[in-house]
Amino acid sequence: MAEIQPKPQARTPVLLNKIEASQEVVNTAVIIPKEDGVISVSEDRTVRIWLKRDSGQYWPSVYHTMPALCSCMSFNPETRRLSLGMENGIVSEFILSEDYNKMTPAQTYQAHQGKVTVVLFVLEMEWVLSTGQDKSFTWHCSESGVQLGLYRTTAWVTGLQFDVETRHAFVGDYSGQVTILKLEQDSCSLVTTFKGHTGNVTALCWDPVQRVLFSGSSDHSIIMWDIGGRKGTAIELQGHNEKVQGLCYAPHTRQLISSSSDGGIVIWNMDVTRQETPEWLDSDSCQKCEQPFFWNFKQMWDSKKIGLRQHHCRKCGQAVCGKCSAKRSTIPLMGFEFEVRVCDSCHASITDQDRAPTATFHDSKHNIVYMHYEPTTGWLLTSGTDKVVKLWDMSPVVS
Repeated sequence: MAEIQPKPQARTPVLLNKIEASQEVVNTAVIIPKEDGVISVSEDRTVRIWLKRDSGQYWPSVYHTMPALCSCMSFNPETRRLSLGMENGIVSEFILSEDYNKMTPAQTYQAHQGKVTVVLFVLEMEWVLSTGQDKSFTWHCSESGVQLGLYRTTAWVTGLQFDVETRHAFVGDYSGQVTILKLEQDSCSLVTTFKGHTGNVTALCWDPVQRVLFSGSSDHSIIMWDIGGRKGTAIELQGHNEKVQGLCYAPHTRQLISSSSDGGIVIWNMDVTRQETPEWLDSDSCQKCEQPFFWNFKQMWDSKKIGLRQHHCRKCGQAVCGKCSAKRSTIPLMGFEFEVRVCDSCHASITDQDRAPTATFHDSKHNIVYMHYEPTTGWLLTSGTDKVVKLWDMSPVVS
């Protein structure tokens, strides 16, 4: 009798637990690293601290109602300081007790005229950074509560990261632009701005070791900006079919975790040498067969040929007609994990090794509004439009 070999298990995130008691959508939440717990901020104005009980279920040990809807939060585990940004422009801070059973008010900042979009507590500087729908970026002293500085942004800010070493703030906004500001104690200077997205920036993630910034967008793409290399390298990552909702970096394995609103979770291997996508070339005729494109009336008339539509090969960037670019291929090292248009000669040059995927794809089975990764435990939290918070063990895939 032949022995049936069990199929090797596909490596996927393992669903550990669900927190389903919220009456409204949880718009932001974090995993408490050394405690089996979660802090959630929900659209019903409540802040809840969930601790895992002996039954294996999560129960709220704190249930606190805020005066206004909370739009964002920042939690610092070392000091147990919880910073909450609200719809009314106020940032409220609390210190959580050691057993996570109590929230004590610590500081209030009149930070913005409109909704606070991102808040970030920086322990090393004793600063609270925040951005608002009033198109401003401010930073306050967390000890005195005094506003130290303010910078007006061109559009309302949707992403914020901070590098302690250089005191650079990375600000992503609704126009698709990323701005780098250098912060001093009471002033800031514009370092540079760059734009690569056609949609608004929805998420930012900074890797201080490799000095790389990742930006996610409603245009479904992620761009990796090599800030440290100073060569202006920008690598595009195409692996989502919907708007990117969250970006988290696993530094020890050099993997980027991204999620999109359709529930897709993608884990990107960033420990590979990636290539920039080429600039698209302009031409009045196909750069392979020389047939004229449809606006090239002179050549169409001279050669008595019908003008063709212009396409571009994603690998070489050449302007080609549909016939010379009928084939499709993935080009993972260029960030194309889905099949894209390539010209015939590039298609012939792409080997099976070139097609080896550099990302894995997973389904969270709910429409993600927020995501948080905790590197110390290897856990990922996703919050969905279904009002459910899911906790995942990512060690099978982030390794």
